[in-house]
This record gives sequence, structure tokens and C-alpha cells, in this order.
Amino acid sequence: MRTGVLALAVLLITCVIAAAAIIRKLPPMPTAPAFTLTSPAFEDEGTIPAKYTCDGDRKLSPALAWGGVPEGTKAFALIVDDPDIPSVVRESRGIDAFDHWVLFNIPADLSEIPEDDGVGTAGLNSAGTGGYTGPCPPPEYEPREHRYIFTLYALGSPLALPTGATKKEVLEALAPALLAKAELVGRYARK
Repeated sequence: MRTGVLALAVLLITCVIAAAAIIRKLPPMPTAPAFTLTSPAFEDEGTIPAKYTCDGDRKLSPALAWGGVPEGTKAFALIVDDPDIPSVVRESRGIDAFDHWVLFNIPADLSEIPEDDGVGTAGLNSAGTGGYTGPCPPPEYEPREHRYIFTLYALGSPLALPTGATKKEVLEALAPALLAKAELVGRYARK
């Protein structure tokens, strides 16, 4: 009995070693390109030009472009928020970030949003309006320079939400349809 078990163990070990040798010889599996979000107006972690802020035209949105879209994407959603708001704003409004742009149901066949264009369905920003509202960090509070996080979500289905949905509503609705997300961070400080 022991010799049979020992022979079986040796055979099993030999098979594992042979399989490992075969796997090492296989070409590497192709990887999907990374889902990325960029802007021709500023680099990741770079300064957002003043023309897209309250020191320029507060409603003028920067152009955005993306690539490496996951297979099966049926729509996109975009949220731009500022997590660096002053504590007085956090406490008085009961928010953790100021939402500058909420867009959803951006068509899946697009790979860019041109400057000053709001494709898709507009959600409600923290200013209480639909569409883009540019950076305007209050200079009397620290930090003077704020981060503006542009997050693009690739979705496996469009969202069943009405125009004017809030960021919270969009995030809740997109969770089960989320395929991937890409981020671009811009910075801005008023002079």
C-alpha cells in the first residue's frame, strides 16, 4: 500500500513540474491597455489654466480625452470634485468635497469631451446648477492650492437617472455597472 501511495506521489510531483515547465514557455498573456484620462489643457497633477476657473470663465470646461476603454463599456460618467474645501464649508454645508461637474450617460462611442461641451446628461454640482463650475478656492483659507479630481467611470450599462442627479445618486447607481475608472488631478490656487 505504501509503495502505491509513494508511486502516486512521485507521479503527481512529476506532472506538476512538467506543467510548470510548459507554462514558463508560453508567451505572456496580453494585458489590456490601462484606462486613462488626460487633458490637453493641463498635465496630471499640473495647474489648471485660469481660463477654466472663476478667474477666467467659470463655466468654460477644459477638454478631456481618454483611452484604453474596457471591453463592454456602454456609457461613461464623469465627476469632478475638490476634496480640499475649507472646514468652515465642510461644516456649514455638510459636505466632504465640492462637486464641480457631474455628467453621466456619456455615449460609449466617444473618446473625448471638447472644451466647453457637456455631452451626456448633466447632474447637479455643489453650486446647485447643472454643468461645469470651475475651480475657485477661497484665498483666505489654507490650503490655498486645491486639488480638482476628474474621475471618469466606464460603465457596463447606462444609468437610469434623471437630469439633475447628485454625485451621491450617480455613484450609487454606477456601482453595479462599474467596469473601470480613470483619474486626472488638476491643481489651482488664486493669486
